[in-house]
This record gives sequence, C-alpha cells and structure tokens, in this order.
Amino acid sequence: MLTSEEHTYLQTVFRLRALFEADARSVPGETMLDAQTCHNILHRIMPLIGAPDLPIAASLLAKRIAFLATGNVLYALSVFDKGLSLSLSTARLEYAHDNGLWTSSLPVDITTTGYLPGKRDAWREAIVGALFKEFLAPLWQSMAKISGLPAQILWENTAVRVYSLYQGRMESLDIHQDHRQQEDFRWLLEQADPALFGLPWNPLKRFYRPLQMNAAGKKVRFRRTCCFYYKASKPIEYCQNCPLLKQEKR
Repeated sequence: MLTSEEHTYLQTVFRLRALFEADARSVPGETMLDAQTCHNILHRIMPLIGAPDLPIAASLLAKRIAFLATGNVLYALSVFDKGLSLSLSTARLEYAHDNGLWTSSLPVDITTTGYLPGKRDAWREAIVGALFKEFLAPLWQSMAKISGLPAQILWENTAVRVYSLYQGRMESLDIHQDHRQQEDFRWLLEQADPALFGLPWNPLKRFYRPLQMNAAGKKVRFRRTCCFYYKASKPIEYCQNCPLLKQEKR
C-alpha cells in the first residue's frame, strides 16, 4: 500500500482521487471507446478549452489524460517502487477546465501491487503494459478515429509527458530512488517491447530526440509533431518544445 505521504504526493501533484470524488464533468473510462460518447465529449470540450475543432480538442485532452495517468503510475513505479494497476474499467475520465486551466483529476478504484525478490522486471512489464497498452492505447485509438487526428500526435503527446516526468519531476531523489529512476527510464526508452504499448513500435523511443537550444537559449527537446496548443490559446502561446518554433528559428 501507499504510505500516507506517498498518497498525499500523488493527490497533490498528479491529482489522484477516489472514485467517489469524481467531478460531475466525467465519464466512465470504458465509455470513451464508444464512438458516440467519444464524439460527444470532444464536442463538449471544444468551447471549454477554446479548441476550434475536434482534432485539437482530442490533442489537448490527450495531453491532460497522459499527464494524469503516466504521472501517477510511473512516479509510483520508479520513486515509490510500487505498482498502481490502472484500467479503464476502474477509472473515470474527467474533463473539468476552469478559468483557462485544466482542473481535472484521475478518479480511480486503484490497487497497489508489489513484487517478489528477483521478479521486478516482470512486475514492471505488467505495470507498463496495463498503463500503455490497456489504458492509453484504446483511448488514443478511439480519439484518433473520431477526431481524425493522427494517432502519432497523441503518442508524442504521451511521450513528452514521460520525458518531462523522468527528466524534470523526478529530481532531488535519494541515491536508491535515483538509480531506480534512471534504470526504469533507460528500459522504457531502449528495451520496452512495442507490444507493451499495443503498437508495432515503441513511442518513447521513436519520439526521443537530442536536446537543442531554443530561441530563448534554453535546451529543449523539439517535437516531431505539433500538439496544436497554440490554436487554442489567446493570445497565441507555444509549447517550449514546439516544432514550429524550431522552424521559426531557422
């Protein structure tokens, strides 16, 4: 089980919630696989976030879901050394957005798992497969089909969140946590089987690019695809690793 301190951290940083705490602006996770429900939710989100069409609504919702899901599961995995078994059948997907900001949480009936000595690799595979193949992949497939947005954009949205988590959020760890975090990240990038993502390729490996200097003199990892955040922001704003900024620099 999570300690009270660990649970509080996930609640505070990654907005983990119990199912009974779900916002009224939410749906059972599995219902997003239904074409009509998915269309209705994306259409409902458009005016909330200022998205001009369904593809942009899908992209920005996916970024938020990816932050909540990967943040909770992978932080627990690599920092707390505990497994959170996330599934669409035991979660609700929120789309709360207030005063220009996402306020959605991740309400879920979640269990915590551990592993026997010498069995961490197999346990890690199970946790990662449940997160990507069973939770995120079906959502991205449904949202891409309904919105017309290429699925690779949704997967790069996910990958960017994972990079930021491991190379930003997971700082100031103790020596044991730091070693585990580095090893897990290396495995995710270099060794995780594409089947764990429900894809013929590993998206974390595919979208990982070397750091480059942006116009502000900061090292960033420019994306291959654009998430279209700038099309839903007034005045126009760009993500710091937006590929359009790279082109502008050139």
